[in-house]
Amino acid sequence: MSNKVLIVASGGGHWIQMRRLQPAFNGLEPVFVSVHSAYAEQVAGHRYYAVRDVTRWDRIGLAILVAQLTFILLRERPHVVVTTGSAPGMIALALAKSLLRSRTMWIDSIANCEQISLSGSRAKRFCDVWLTQWPHLQQTGGPDYWGAVL
Repeated sequence: MSNKVLIVASGGGHWIQMRRLQPAFNGLEPVFVSVHSAYAEQVAGHRYYAVRDVTRWDRIGLAILVAQLTFILLRERPHVVVTTGSAPGMIALALAKSLLRSRTMWIDSIANCEQISLSGSRAKRFCDVWLTQWPHLQQTGGPDYWGAVL
């Protein structure tokens, strides 16, 4: 069984939260994906891919992002895909589940303190583990609360 974990996060707070989870991946083979090339130096010694930063209204950008993530997934073939969001993470989960049958985990951003994000709500159907970082947002059937990164 592979111990490769594809870790996907958008920029800013999503990336910071995912970096705080990095010790959880010790002993595994993490591969990082985000939207800024400069983030590669923060995960030196690990493979890093920069992908297009898009919104749901950027249809051409979304098509490019899907192609980039498909290439990464087929090249890396991760056993697990973990994301703190947003669009790149949700798309990576959907592709990983449908193309590779990878195990998937969504960790909704801690910024979503009143409700699950739109991406998080949509990602639910592609997740083996669907998490919130706020105990009051935990519900039967998900999302679950396992703690917070901040």
